[in-house]
Amino acid sequence: MSIKTNLTTPTTPAPVIPPAPNGKTAMIIGAGPAGLMAAERLAGSGYAVTLYEGMASAGRKFLMAGKSGLNITHNEDLETFLSRYGAARDRLEPHLRKFGPAEIRDWCTGLGIETFVGSSGRVFPTVMKASPLLRAWLRRLDGLGCKIHYRHYWTGWDENGDAIFKTKDGDTTTTITAKADVTVLALGGGSWKRLGSDGKWMEILTNTGIKCNPFKPSNCGFDVNWTDHLIEKCAGSPVKPVTLTTGSQTVRGEFVISKTGIEGSAVYAISANLRDQWLETGTATVMLDLAPDRDLTDVTARLAKPRGKNSMGNHLRKALGLDPTKIALIFEVTPRNILNDPAKLAMTIKDLPLKITKPRPLDEAISTAGGVAWEELDDTFQLKKRPGTYCLGEMLDWEAPTGGYLLSGCIAGLSDK
Repeated sequence: MSIKTNLTTPTTPAPVIPPAPNGKTAMIIGAGPAGLMAAERLAGSGYAVTLYEGMASAGRKFLMAGKSGLNITHNEDLETFLSRYGAARDRLEPHLRKFGPAEIRDWCTGLGIETFVGSSGRVFPTVMKASPLLRAWLRRLDGLGCKIHYRHYWTGWDENGDAIFKTKDGDTTTTITAKADVTVLALGGGSWKRLGSDGKWMEILTNTGIKCNPFKPSNCGFDVNWTDHLIEKCAGSPVKPVTLTTGSQTVRGEFVISKTGIEGSAVYAISANLRDQWLETGTATVMLDLAPDRDLTDVTARLAKPRGKNSMGNHLRKALGLDPTKIALIFEVTPRNILNDPAKLAMTIKDLPLKITKPRPLDEAISTAGGVAWEELDDTFQLKKRPGTYCLGEMLDWEAPTGGYLLSGCIAGLSDK
């Protein structure tokens, strides 16, 4: 459980005073965090902003992410924070430096939503849920004069370059077009289709000559060929503490055994490396250290003690303090000849190979890699082939671990507007 720290007194947001209009219009397509923040920044610069959202309400994936506690950003030092964005750091860094963790917390306070830093360094609203923040955000946009049209599904551009939308009223489907001086596409990635991120925009863009890299699951679980016995005994059980290693990456934490394989925070943290290993070779293995607080010498010595009439399971429990789930994992993947050799068994417990068969389906992933290729965008995320049109958020080809980095990356764009 997170420990609340850095609490501040709740505030009432100041009334929104619409800026002087600059005579220009902006169209935002997609009312998730990236689109809402683009609307706020453009409206704050004097644009007359209209948002179009294909679903019946705004921020559906945002609300789902906040059901178990909305992780807004992370409080670690900025250099470490920036390193979480991997290959996309160079493109995202200028925007994250202008609107990073400190600025995000100040922005929340301005909406009347106070935040705290948990024991892991993750930042949450004191109310924990996403809905109060979203309501306050939409009130701000309303105060800035932004208009939102729901159930308007974008299907591309016509021959005049106007955006085309399909909207339904009962059984009647109507096609409308719209144009603006600035267009922002914030249509999400390729996961959680039922919440609006169906990824169909990729075909629209590729058909107009804009390069997009195929979607890949990110922050995802993986399938493992468990026996029925392991599923019956352990499905839904956590494995902790444990370290997971794939390639050169090692993460300490916990994961959960599911009916299909493995999932949970520690798995998500290594998912990009594990996924890429699987994509490159057709197979992938994660190594588990089930006794991360004991070295190999200590584990070996404890296992070498006579176990008398104790079963092997009881011996593992008494000698190493392993719980039933860890013991079941050992039995699941370890040959009998190793179980009866204390030295080899110790090495296995410290380096247990778990072969995954494939990542879980794209639509189940927390987020996705892939999307609009970086070479198609200038430094402000404007499409080079469509001046005046910008792409933001999960539409772009980047990924980051859970821990507040995803949301921070989505709302960092258009920092220069």
